[in-house]
Amino acid sequence: MEKNDFKIALDFLKASSEKRKFVQGVDLIINLKNLDLKQNDQQVDLFVQVPHARGKKVKVACLCGPELLPNAKQNCDLVISTDEFPKYAQDKKLVKKIARDYDFFVAQANIMPEVAKVFGRVLGPRNKMPNPKAGAVVPPTANLKPLIEKLGKTVRLTAKTQLCVKAFIGKESQPETELLDNINMLYDSFRKALPQDLNNIKNVLLKLSMSKPIHVGMAPDEIKKVWEDAAARAVISKKNRVTQQALKAETASNRKRENPDEKATKKKSKKTEGEEPVDATPIRKEDIKREVWETDLDKPRVKRVKRPGSEFK
Repeated sequence: MEKNDFKIALDFLKASSEKRKFVQGVDLIINLKNLDLKQNDQQVDLFVQVPHARGKKVKVACLCGPELLPNAKQNCDLVISTDEFPKYAQDKKLVKKIARDYDFFVAQANIMPEVAKVFGRVLGPRNKMPNPKAGAVVPPTANLKPLIEKLGKTVRLTAKTQLCVKAFIGKESQPETELLDNINMLYDSFRKALPQDLNNIKNVLLKLSMSKPIHVGMAPDEIKKVWEDAAARAVISKKNRVTQQALKAETASNRKRENPDEKATKKKSKKTEGEEPVDATPIRKEDIKREVWETDLDKPRVKRVKRPGSEFK
């Protein structure tokens, strides 16, 4: 994949996409192949620092002790000291809320066991635990200002459960050179982190927030043909759905139109079909006893045979 391929795709994306009432973001999508993500050595998880800001405020929360507290209040968007940990331990909704609202979490190194105990179950599955790879686990005497600036340009790329990676590059209103620099940095860094380099990349796409994806490396005419084929398939699929719904509606209406007398006749015939007629005359207890006695009297009596060693009169 060459740098010019990204420029052609980005230009075509901006020219062909419908204009929206808001500034859309630009996303880079990399589809993968020939990887067994169940193997740890084939999973990818890296932090990349792009050259330019992405036009989006990155919110950072700090989990710290009293040593780092003054510095954290000056530089971070949210500061949670160890004194406040019991409040978050008792109310998991608060932890889930900050996990949604903040992009990165920085923690003081010597309190990491407490951080894992209180916040780990929520931040861990969301890939937001303070990570040493991003420099987010710091000593008590650290200066957080350069770290916060670095995190503002940091993008995390992970391929652990799906053969696909999606990254936010920037806003469509940013200069094209900044967007291309960010794209090239992310693509090259991710490609080098793959076990087989280019052999693990199936295709690369660019898209805006509300646009169709563009295949990077394809000529504009080929992209148009792909879009037209996809649109034709969508039309056929829609027609099939409409036809199926019409058939279901027609079947339901035919069932409602059936004569109620016919329904009753059908039910009655189903019940009586295969059944023998039953005599409705009530049976008296005297008849039952008489039948039993008569039967017992008609039975022949068994002659008793004397066996050797037995005594009876």
